[in-house]
Amino acid sequence: MSNKIEEKIHFVDLLMITIGCAAYAFALVTFNIANQLADGGISGVTLILKGLFNFNPAYSTIIINIPLIMIGYRFLGRRSIIYTLYGTLMLSLFLWVWQRVPINIALHHDLFLAAMAAGITGGAGSGLVYRFGGTTGGTDIIARIFERFRGIPMGQTLLWLDILVLFVSLVYIDIRHMAYTLLYSYVFSRLVNFILSGTYAAKGVLIVSTKSQEIIDQVMTVMERGVSILHGEGGYSHKDRPMLYIVVSPSELHELQTIVGELDENAFMTIFDVNEAIGEGFTYSRPTHGLFKHAH
Repeated sequence: MSNKIEEKIHFVDLLMITIGCAAYAFALVTFNIANQLADGGISGVTLILKGLFNFNPAYSTIIINIPLIMIGYRFLGRRSIIYTLYGTLMLSLFLWVWQRVPINIALHHDLFLAAMAAGITGGAGSGLVYRFGGTTGGTDIIARIFERFRGIPMGQTLLWLDILVLFVSLVYIDIRHMAYTLLYSYVFSRLVNFILSGTYAAKGVLIVSTKSQEIIDQVMTVMERGVSILHGEGGYSHKDRPMLYIVVSPSELHELQTIVGELDENAFMTIFDVNEAIGEGFTYSRPTHGLFKHAH
């Protein structure tokens, strides 16, 4: 049963992959190609072919990726291979579309603006694709093969492939354009990481207190947040001490600190970032019990 659930194809995933591919392709055509900015991975290879031989990236994306997908079929699950194939086709389609739609964004030949716009738009698009289980190129497959047979971590392989492609890109762009390409790559990666880590940042709080039950009661009744009790042991006293684990939104952190401080001024609190919080109270509406309570 779990395998069937894992391999199920979701329409929402395909829709978001489509939107992500459209945004990434738009960035490549409107900002990268128009301003001679390179890229890493398979997309970078297609831009090299475009720069040297004027070969349309819409076609080279398919020509390069399809054999890689066929080779990597045994290393990917059913859903992964379908999403990868779909992402490749959508990227090629939108590369073809955006080259024929007359859209001209006037950046006045400012490579800094072009690099920023390409990084933000392309990074957001790629992040969306990755977040919903898709990919847009074959470097992931190459990295999986190296990891399987050589024991080389995927991240390391992907990094070196990007470096290699960017280095080869110097055959059609100069050092100045490469410098702005590196700026683009940095912004691109930051946007991808931001989207993958979750757009809703919550705060996780661990509390050690002698007034644990009082804190639980206040948090559950006043803040309407759940509390988990973790069983710990003091390193010095070796006595059992309950630890409270609570996840709140950033705007609720001060309220929680106030509650704990009023109940136990000697309580020990550890606060850390939670990149994503899923479940009732975060992805669903909180219960409302008063005039000023509202859903988060």
